[in-house]
Amino acid sequence: MKTLKFKTNINCSGCIRSVSPHLDNEKEIAHWEVDITNPDKILTVSTITLSAEEVEDTVKKAGFKAEAI
Repeated sequence: MKTLKFKTNINCSGCIRSVSPHLDNEKEIAHWEVDITNPDKILTVSTITLSAEEVEDTVKKAGFKAEAI
């Protein structure tokens, strides 16, 4: 399992609720969380097979930005 980290614009609990269905429905994501207390709003994703670009695309579909760090 690999851990990917992204700088995002997911900045509140409402944003987390909006992105949750997209990330929860991605079968290749074992776990994810967003640290909204961090100034960079860090999204951490645990996955075996997804690339950073695939996670970024999933977040983009939810209407948010994610940039691998």
